[in-house]
Amino acid sequence: MKIRVLLVDDEQQFLDQLAERLKIREYDVSTCLSGEEALEKVRKYNFDVCILDVAMPGLDGIETLREIKRLKPLIEVIMLTGHATVESAIEGMKLGAFDYLLKPTQTDDLVIKVETANKRKAEQEERIRQAKVKEIVLSPRSVLSKE
Repeated sequence: MKIRVLLVDDEQQFLDQLAERLKIREYDVSTCLSGEEALEKVRKYNFDVCILDVAMPGLDGIETLREIKRLKPLIEVIMLTGHATVESAIEGMKLGAFDYLLKPTQTDDLVIKVETANKRKAEQEERIRQAKVKEIVLSPRSVLSKE
């Protein structure tokens, strides 16, 4: 199954170019021009990885990250910016960003981050599934429990 990536950036040309580069590499890519639009899509669809610009008008990347993690904590978010500051990087990481890259970034570097982020998400989902199975098996009312 293709990795589902949400790209969020207020620069249309950059967004289109990056989306095309990722689609060529067989990712399922959706794009948004604002944090508000990104949150609408996150509510409606399941994404594996979000590549999120930090500096956007309206809802900025940090606030968008905070809300994405509240709505769907397992989505891995890679912060991407041309205006990086140590403070925004630290804040993003505290809020659960997977990583932080500077624009312009090499596509191959970004692909490595996306693959690694998706692997982490899959591992977290598997741990959750295993915990649920264990809970069901060990449940006192479980059909599988000994009487």
